[in-house]
Amino acid sequence: MTGRGGAQALVWTWRRFERLSADDVYDLLALRSRVFVVEQSCVFLDADGHDRSAWHLLGRVADAAASPLAACLRCLDPGVRYPEPSIGRVATSLELRGRGLGRALMDEGIARSQDAWPGSAFVINAQSRLEAFYRSLGFVTEGMPYVEDDIEHVRMRLGAGRRRVKPR
Repeated sequence: MTGRGGAQALVWTWRRFERLSADDVYDLLALRSRVFVVEQSCVFLDADGHDRSAWHLLGRVADAAASPLAACLRCLDPGVRYPEPSIGRVATSLELRGRGLGRALMDEGIARSQDAWPGSAFVINAQSRLEAFYRSLGFVTEGMPYVEDDIEHVRMRLGAGRRRVKPR
């Protein structure tokens, strides 16, 4: 089953860390490990202590027997890393890439985050290779590229006045 634009149809869960089930936490840590540690060879501590101060968005494949986790992101509370909320740990399953899943994940994450913090700007630390993708979502680059976890990144901001409208 696919959604608009060929994106895989997902069932979304948006919860604070303490409301996630043990299976949810295991699945999101497993997906993030596959993407960041195995695929991208990042050497970093994924369990950085910030998950407890975040909303988590989990996307599971609709109509799948095991409902595998296909996508996830977290949105940190204002003041955890930046004065404004910060979206990060954006990950999609390798097996489902190329179907609009990243855009669907970010559209849903932005909409949910804007509901949680109306009128707020949002910050991301984007991998430089994904800068054009995030620009297409309304983010604007701030400053020069920098290296984090051996990968070039740029800081980007989605202004408070920019609301992505996403039908639910």
